[in-house]
Amino acid sequence: MMNRDKRTQLLREEAQRLGFSFVGISKAGRLDDEARRLEAWLNRGLHGQMHYMAKHFDKRVDPRRLVPGAKSVVSLLYNYYPEQRRQDPEAPKISRYAYGKDYHYVLKPKLKSLLQFLREQIGEIEGRCFVDSAPVLERDWARRSGNGWVGKNTLLIHPKAGSYFFLAELIIDLELTPDGPMKDYCGTCRRCIEACPTDAIAPEGYLVDGSKCISYLTIELREAIPDEFRGTMENWMFGCDICQEVCPWNRFSKPHQEPAFEPHPQLLDMTKREWKELTEETFRQVFRKSAVKRTKYEGLKRNIRFLEK
Repeated sequence: MMNRDKRTQLLREEAQRLGFSFVGISKAGRLDDEARRLEAWLNRGLHGQMHYMAKHFDKRVDPRRLVPGAKSVVSLLYNYYPEQRRQDPEAPKISRYAYGKDYHYVLKPKLKSLLQFLREQIGEIEGRCFVDSAPVLERDWARRSGNGWVGKNTLLIHPKAGSYFFLAELIIDLELTPDGPMKDYCGTCRRCIEACPTDAIAPEGYLVDGSKCISYLTIELREAIPDEFRGTMENWMFGCDICQEVCPWNRFSKPHQEPAFEPHPQLLDMTKREWKELTEETFRQVFRKSAVKRTKYEGLKRNIRFLEK
């Protein structure tokens, strides 16, 4: 019978073959400290209109409620850092994570393949795959699993590769060799705090007011963007990468090797004028398989109009 270390090594090798950059493992259990922080964050209303964050609290802080009998949480990182840049410097900006195909559709099949591989090699395993698709505290599990630390901008940072990664998880009833968390290397740096144009990051860091974040305002918020943010959006029409762009650790970011994340040929060539005159037909064509579809045509037009005023 295969021992725990051998099972763990087998999983790591297959995950890397599937394209995941880093793999970390934690013992499944309740996240007590993280639960207290999440509750305090919700009680202060820092989640804005993201009401789903307050739902399924018990499942969110204990993976055994999502997968009965769970023994391990496998945290995986998948690089999305692009080489390409927009051609018109005045054109409105889109967060790099949304350049290519929606990552949910790229990573989920890889996770299912990984789980099936484990079943074939080891035997019957109960478990589920997660890609930002259920109440899972992804960054906390990634931190616990040694895939990086949670920085002052509240994003996961890996010391060898920065923060341009998608997070994904396998929660399974298979016992594996766990990793431990790594040290926080933010030190005295305050670049992300000082660069945030809407002051969404708390002065001491490690806390974000979601209702002030440009990503929230351009993606999650369904109603009109409040006037108080006029002139502070720095030309972002979908998402925001400012706190990543200024992070010194992202000097170690390397271009991804995932063909599905290549942008639509038109995306980065469109001019400021073309975005202003964006038609629904062009929107459907350029963003057919993109995460930008989440904001819908009218939502993106709302954001573009807001930037013009």
